[in-house]
Amino acid sequence: MRKVLIAAVLAMGLMSSVQGARAQSGQTEVAPALDAMLTQFEGECMGAAKAMPAEKYGFSPADLKIPGAKFDGVRTFAGQVTHLVSANYYFYSQASGLKPDADMKAIGAMKNKDQIVAALAASFAFAHKAIASISTASGLDTIKPVDGQMTRATVAAFAVAHGYDHYGQMVEYLRMNGIVPPSSAK
Repeated sequence: MRKVLIAAVLAMGLMSSVQGARAQSGQTEVAPALDAMLTQFEGECMGAAKAMPAEKYGFSPADLKIPGAKFDGVRTFAGQVTHLVSANYYFYSQASGLKPDADMKAIGAMKNKDQIVAALAASFAFAHKAIASISTASGLDTIKPVDGQMTRATVAAFAVAHGYDHYGQMVEYLRMNGIVPPSSAK
């Protein structure tokens, strides 16, 4: 529910920005505003995915063996990234109606860093393509993804909100391994 609320707030802000810009220029569309959010998120995720050494892609907080800590079922770093890959394809296919151009079953089985980073980049390319297909009018079309009724624009915004949750975990995994995330090193 919290994620749906965050996505709704993001989408309302997005639509407000678009309407304000439209009032000034008459030319702003929803897709560029959504794409700007995605581009920022993409840069941070790709930086984090590339920063983790290949030999640490199997790392999870359970490896730290902290007394009393419960990490059962926690994803590895590779699991966080492949989850983002799958989520990008899922949400942006829902938002646009486009079919994913990847083997969805193979994504979860990936373990190799180079393969995973390439899959993440491809999922962002798909997401950009999907966003480009959303017009200002179609952005307000109601669709029915898993979490209830939303518009195409709110699903696209939700994808970024959801992704930042996992990006935050990736950042923690980097820090647990003594690596400063690229977005913090700037």
